[in-house]
Amino acid sequence: MRNRSVSIVFGSLILWGFITYFLISDQPVNKEQDTARISNQISKLERKVKQEIALNEELLQDIKEDKQRKRKLDIVNGNGGEKQKNTNHDDQNKVLIEEEEKDKENTKSVPIEVADVSKTSHNVPMKGKLPNGSPIIAVLVFSCNRVTVQRCLNQLIKYRPSIEQFPIIVSEDCQHRQTAEVIARYGNEIIHIQQPDQSDIEVPPKEKKFKGYFKIARHYGWALNHVFFELGYDTVIVVEDDLDIAPDFFEYFLGTYPLLVSDNSLWCVSAWNDNGKAGLVDENAADVLYRTDFFPGLGWMLTRQLWTELSPKWPKSYWDDWIRQPEQRRNRACIRPEISRTRTFGKTGVSNGMFYERHLKYIKLNTKFVHFTGMNLSYLLKDNYDINFVNEVYQSTVVSFSELKNEKVIAPGAVRIPYYTRQAYKNTAKQFGLMDDFRSGVPRTGYRGVVTFFYKGRRVHLAPSANWNGYDIAWS
Repeated sequence: MRNRSVSIVFGSLILWGFITYFLISDQPVNKEQDTARISNQISKLERKVKQEIALNEELLQDIKEDKQRKRKLDIVNGNGGEKQKNTNHDDQNKVLIEEEEKDKENTKSVPIEVADVSKTSHNVPMKGKLPNGSPIIAVLVFSCNRVTVQRCLNQLIKYRPSIEQFPIIVSEDCQHRQTAEVIARYGNEIIHIQQPDQSDIEVPPKEKKFKGYFKIARHYGWALNHVFFELGYDTVIVVEDDLDIAPDFFEYFLGTYPLLVSDNSLWCVSAWNDNGKAGLVDENAADVLYRTDFFPGLGWMLTRQLWTELSPKWPKSYWDDWIRQPEQRRNRACIRPEISRTRTFGKTGVSNGMFYERHLKYIKLNTKFVHFTGMNLSYLLKDNYDINFVNEVYQSTVVSFSELKNEKVIAPGAVRIPYYTRQAYKNTAKQFGLMDDFRSGVPRTGYRGVVTFFYKGRRVHLAPSANWNGYDIAWS
């Protein structure tokens, strides 16, 4: 732990040294052209410093807590060292109190960057736990120029069980006056922040019509940095302003939170099922959850640990496709539900309604409240899930689309339709009405190449061969 702390301090000194060198180095400066460039570079360096400070603070807190736990354990077990062997209970408590006060004094010397939240009078919790130990999970709503953000916010506030446990932060971009006025009406029910950089974005000539995707990526990067590194939250649910939510939206994320923070093979929890159309889900299985290798988005939870990893290399555009690349995913999975806990009502946007008429407007939104916090969800941990999943898929009866469609399958239980090529997958997916596209070689909702859905009363696995050995990025 000591080596780790030293390396952190050393890294901070290097970073500050770099900043000092940059500021005092003899560089030719053209007042108009270079001032903006220098300001931009300084801003980037400041963000890096804030991230470093946040990490230092978190590690120092961990060290402090480890020390305190060890002291208390030593005292309880009678292993408090020579100085504590002959002390009574009151003396032991005194030792603990004195040492805790020393720790407090030591941490005062660590510079902590505090966010400017002067635009709201809302009391912002700065850590990840409530006094009773329950997690604080911030809800970050991305907004631009849709006054219909009101529909999304009304539902979030209606179903939110606790303002302290689920603070809602609305991040506004675009400087759209009517949208800003709608958000402002919520007062202390939410925290209202505004993306400060409204400058034009340089876009390659061939991508001029996709400028909106560049602005969205810039907004996401700024807002997530702000919420994690300046406001200090440990866990965030990302929501966009065109989403309806299910009554158990918050219960779903609260129930799956322990999985996300305990299983390193998971990197997100999503409320969305890409193939969750009515007719393709089991409406009696609202409590069923899955692992998926495909990043679903559309209402998803991540941790500060993940954002610390992604933030330094955040892309200039198309962030959702970027996050699905192998370099980012790193063989990690997300949790997703049988029946979606979100549904989009935003037909218009930067994608010009792509997929909306064919797929998105048919997504089934859950209406049955499921008490996930009272369930044992350990079956979703990788070590438990993979064995059971593979056995279920490859022991199921092989059938054809025609047999299923005409209800000629005699065997009970789940069934499997094999595929061995990209085109075979796409052909079968279209027959069922599934989304048939790939991102970085991964089909939507796929896990180990298997896409699971419901059709005419049966669980169906559209599956590659049993000796599947990974995704082929060329299938994208």
